[in-house]
Amino acid sequence: MIVLGLILLIIGLVASIPILTTIGLILLVVGLILNLVPIGGSRRRVW
Repeated sequence: MIVLGLILLIIGLVASIPILTTIGLILLVVGLILNLVPIGGSRRRVW
């Protein structure tokens, strides 16, 4: 999800399409949050 968000963000910036930039930024933030915050109380993280 992080990679997809980064790709959409770059495409949106290069092609100057604001909706792609917004979607890419949202996906990037959600991907980082899901990767860093432990879900279900588990402290084990999969990198």
